[in-house]
Amino acid sequence: MNDLFRDSLYAGVTLSLAAYMLGVVLKKRFRLGIFNPLLVSIAVSIVVLLLGKIDYEVYNDSAKYLGYLLTPATVCLAIPLYEKWELLKKNYTAVLLGLLAGAVTSLSTVFVLSRICGLSHEEYVTFLPKSVTTAIGMGISEELGGYVTITVAVIILTGVFGNVAGEMICRILRIKNPVSKGLAFGAASHAIGTSKAIEIGEVEGAMSGLAIAVSGIITVVLAPVFARLM
Repeated sequence: MNDLFRDSLYAGVTLSLAAYMLGVVLKKRFRLGIFNPLLVSIAVSIVVLLLGKIDYEVYNDSAKYLGYLLTPATVCLAIPLYEKWELLKKNYTAVLLGLLAGAVTSLSTVFVLSRICGLSHEEYVTFLPKSVTTAIGMGISEELGGYVTITVAVIILTGVFGNVAGEMICRILRIKNPVSKGLAFGAASHAIGTSKAIEIGEVEGAMSGLAIAVSGIITVVLAPVFARLM
């Protein structure tokens, strides 16, 4: 199997897409958050790599082409935002303050938990960009001296958790305003959470898409400041 993935240009892409489609089928069939397509695809891919004794580097080399679509896909989230531009202008003060609070909360939480767990500086900065989209988070982690591959995994897990549990948390906290819900999804769980926000409603999806960009910018500015704290 390792040789197959090494010799094939698209074996990794095929495995990734097949695993994701399985997740889509399971989600439609059972309608449970645990069957989030991304979470299922991660689990299935790991199992296949372990059973086939396939080196991660070999798999990644043939699956890297999917990564090229990450940035364009993120940019496309600007479309629903443009369609709700008037709504944004009416709420811009609350939006900016809310996203600033979200970014500071995320960074502060990582700082506090890192101190409690006794993490090293490299481990600490690895977790700092956990709530921003992968394209931004990888750059932050690399610049601050973190472990980029772990950062990617943490970002994905954060997004999946927000996608699965975000709506339930909003119900528990009685957050009903669509703008607030959208901002919460985007600020806490980036693009993966935004996919759930889009399912909930157009306003939620638009605000979540905005939150990805603004939260990313705020985190880029504040992460180096927090990195010096530990």
